[in-house]
Amino acid sequence: MLEQLNQLDQDLFFSINKGLSNPFFDWIMPYLRNRYFWTPLYLFMAIFFVRNYGKQGWLILVFLGLTFGISDYLTSSVIKPAFERLRPCNDPIIKTEINRLIVCGTGFSFPSSHAANHFALAVFLITMFHEKWKPIILLGILWALSISFAQIYVGVHYPGDVTFGGILGAMIGLMTGTILLHLKAFNVWKAGN
Repeated sequence: MLEQLNQLDQDLFFSINKGLSNPFFDWIMPYLRNRYFWTPLYLFMAIFFVRNYGKQGWLILVFLGLTFGISDYLTSSVIKPAFERLRPCNDPIIKTEINRLIVCGTGFSFPSSHAANHFALAVFLITMFHEKWKPIILLGILWALSISFAQIYVGVHYPGDVTFGGILGAMIGLMTGTILLHLKAFNVWKAGN
């Protein structure tokens, strides 16, 4: 059963990594999964939250940091060492067949920390702001999906890695967002502060 799942994951990987290969994706996908590419967005959010929400904005930023930290720690320091799954680009059996667009990392593959971290952040923001600003749902999901898809396309993760990472991250984001909403409901923060 596990062998069949691994084969399915590998087949899906090649259908994305090689089957969807084109010059535009070859150009854009390495950027989408690069943390520095998103720095302007992160800076904008930090400034936006502090300017528009004051003390609440700082609390939102603290919880965004906690959300990221929990997700990254669980995936990188707990789960990856437990499973030790090789990245596709490091697998000696298939690495020469891969359309590799970036330098392959030395860490393990399962689960994708990029997927977990970005789905955690996206779902946290969706949980916090979906009632006030409906487009956050679609934008947040598309943002996290694009980064996750790019991880497969550039050759560093299998679809199963990003799927599990995305689900785990979404659960973490929902948990931290719900905790912060409960703190708000119990007047830990006051409107207008």
